[in-house]
This record gives sequence, structure tokens and C-alpha cells, in this order.
Amino acid sequence: MIIFVLAVLGLCLGSFVNALVWRIHKNKDWVKSRSQCVHCGHELSAKDLIPIFSWLMLKGRCRYCQKPISKQYPLVELIMATVFILSYLLWPTSFNEPGQWILFVSWLAASVGLLALAVYDWRWLLLPNKLVYPTFLVAAAGRVVYIAGYEPDKWLALLNLLGAVAVASGIFFLIYSLSDKYIGGGDVSLGLVTGTLLAIPINSLLMIFFASILGLLFALPGLVSKNKKLTTKIPYGPFLIAATFIVLLFGQGITDWYEQLLT
Repeated sequence: MIIFVLAVLGLCLGSFVNALVWRIHKNKDWVKSRSQCVHCGHELSAKDLIPIFSWLMLKGRCRYCQKPISKQYPLVELIMATVFILSYLLWPTSFNEPGQWILFVSWLAASVGLLALAVYDWRWLLLPNKLVYPTFLVAAAGRVVYIAGYEPDKWLALLNLLGAVAVASGIFFLIYSLSDKYIGGGDVSLGLVTGTLLAIPINSLLMIFFASILGLLFALPGLVSKNKKLTTKIPYGPFLIAATFIVLLFGQGITDWYEQLLT
């Protein structure tokens, strides 16, 4: 039953992510604005906004102008639902542990903002502060409540949290400051979010490592085929966000495995 609820909630919030990204890009009020076709501007009704099913029933076209609707819309909805389900199934700590539900719910809420950031960066090579800072506040609120109410060694947890943020944001700040802007300022701000969610410095380092691998795998085919150059801009935010998801759910297992190799 929980999985079903998370799936439905994820699909609905994925639909919200699509609308949110477009409204922010068009500088519209993301709360009061109504959903509309991006081609003809016709206001969409409830029957046009059923996650996945509306797109399938309309065969990927607008009901009113018949122009194609991007596959991004059902894809984002499916990704959000998958993130919610996998997060519940693979959560690294038992939900019977005090305070875990607080971290879990704050992660789900933050993941909505993270997916919106990933989509925005993928499309327009930008991580807008309008998305970054609210997502950071959600992540920080969950972590602070957990530390204050359930963490036995509060000072150590707080130092680890600050260290995780310093690593996730500080490394990119140095690259941004000292290089020829190989990364954008948004990646620095995004480190506030990812560091807060990952909570310990080693996890932030793992996140950067996996993001680099994912980014390289994405860019390599283009470099080999010479369709892309080393100076070609690529959206790094989606890889940082995907790596955060990987480390959040598997980081402890990866760390334990590595320590076993060394012993």
C-alpha cells in the first residue's frame, strides 16, 4: 500500500515538476499560473493533466492544436515515481530507528526540487536560485530537526554536516574561482543542497566522484566521434543529482566494501 501511494504521489509530483520548470523559465507565477499547452497556449483541463495516461491517450499530442508534446513530460513523471519507490525500498537505515521518517520525508520533498533542477539544467544549462534555495531550505529543515531531536552526538553530527556542505560546495567554488569557468556558479549553490542531504564529508566526496564518472560517460561518445569538444558545455547538475541519489542509498555499502578491500 505504501509503495502504491508513493507511486501515485511521485507521478503527480513529477507532473508538478514539469509545470514548475516551464513556469520558472517563462518567469510566471508558479503557484497561481494554470497549466497550458507550450505551443498554442490553450489552458489545460484536468483530463489533460493525468500523469502518464493523458500523454498516452492523446498519443503525445496536444488535444487542441495537435502539435507534439515532448516525451519529457511522461519521462519526468516516471522518474519521480521511481525515485520515490526506490528510496523507500532501498533506504539505508531501518524506519524503526528514531527520526528516520523525518529524514525520509525531507528527502522526498527535496528530491522534487532536485529533479526540477536536473530538468532545468538539462534543457537550459542553468541551475536557477529560485529552485536551489527552496530545495536547500527543505533539506536543511529535515536535517536540523533530526539532529536536534534524535542525534545522540549533536555536535559531531553538526560538524559532519558542515564538513559535507564545505566539501560539496567548496570544491566547486575553488574550481569556479580558479578556472576559466569550467563549471557554473549554480553547481556551487547546488553543493549546499547535496552536502546537506549527504550529511558527512566522505559522502560528498563519493558524490563528486560518481558525478564525474557519469559526466565523463555522457561526454565520451561525443568526444570520440568529434561531435563535441573539451570546451563544449554540458549540464553537470543532473549528474551531481543522480550521484547524490546513488550515494544517499548506497554510500554506506560502498564505503564498507572499500574498507574491506583495504583490510
